[in-house]
Amino acid sequence: MGTTESSIVDAARGRPGLLLVAFLGGLLLVDLAAKLAGLSLGPIGGAISADRFGSNLWNGVVIGLVIGLAGIGLSMTYSILSFANFSHGDLLSTGAFTGWGVAFLIAGFGDIPVRSLLTVRDAGGATAGDIGAHILSTPVAILVGLLAAFAITAAVALALDRAFYKPMRDRDGISILIASIGAALIVRYAIQFVYGSDRRGVTASLDASNLAFAPLGLSVNAHELTIVVAALGLMLAMHFMLQRTKLGTAMRAMADNKDLALVTGIPAERVVTATWIIGGGLAGASGYLYVLLRGTIQFDFGWLLLLLIFAAVILGGIGSVYGAIAGGLVIGIVFTTSTIWIPSDFNEAAAFAVMITMLLLRPEGLFGGVSTA
Repeated sequence: MGTTESSIVDAARGRPGLLLVAFLGGLLLVDLAAKLAGLSLGPIGGAISADRFGSNLWNGVVIGLVIGLAGIGLSMTYSILSFANFSHGDLLSTGAFTGWGVAFLIAGFGDIPVRSLLTVRDAGGATAGDIGAHILSTPVAILVGLLAAFAITAAVALALDRAFYKPMRDRDGISILIASIGAALIVRYAIQFVYGSDRRGVTASLDASNLAFAPLGLSVNAHELTIVVAALGLMLAMHFMLQRTKLGTAMRAMADNKDLALVTGIPAERVVTATWIIGGGLAGASGYLYVLLRGTIQFDFGWLLLLLIFAAVILGGIGSVYGAIAGGLVIGIVFTTSTIWIPSDFNEAAAFAVMITMLLLRPEGLFGGVSTA
């Protein structure tokens, strides 16, 4: 037996779990190929078309980008402030409601009471379709709404820091974590009080908004393209800020070694303020984009989405911005493609199963280490 063969055998003996995962992954790939070919090798699911698989994959990428964008702020908070922020999900809801309130105000101004528009409610006989909020019919309203979601949520996140987290900055992580749960409840029920608890439609429907990509078997609507462009643009801006600016350098230094960063003269409080503004703003933007994707809004959707965001952050490596993006894409793709084998009611379980498997095989995550970069 040669050296290469011996090393493979040793690796298999040392990490049997990895060998099992590789085996199961191989079986799923073989089964997927068979299903695409019109065959069915087992009792789980039947043959699928290339169109359906392409659609599932595309939807996974879109959802994954939104989750990854939301995960950036969560990773920044953990790497720089050293606590898991459970109010992060409700910042998504804050951005969604405030951003869509501004979008509705611009799209429907003059015909519907301002109060109804700002609270994202139907007024009289007017519905979301009558207001006509859509990227093709009201692009300015959608864009300004996105900017408003970022700005207002950044302000709310900073206010939460000044009210709850700053006075507890020197305490242990558990105390701040519990405080973040309390902050989450305050924000969530404030949203419910102002905007109501009912689930309602938000975006208008246009028949001409779908673009067909025949070779890939995809039908992509304008809102999905908007989400992809906006999410990638914000991620690239985040990359540029981290790698090419003094603020980004200071953030990376604080994440790597806070004590050393303070000794070298880095203004810690300024970095913390920037962390809340950027992290909160990105959370608000991702919540706004998620509603653009789903077309409906509800006061607690951010809280319900928080577990998937945590799964993405843990999968990518807690504290890593790029890990959060990669983890979000993996979670999103697993979330949508797992329905090939299991009912859609269990797709979240499949996403968490991937996260747990990663923790067992590589506890530090895809990118590993506590770092904003």
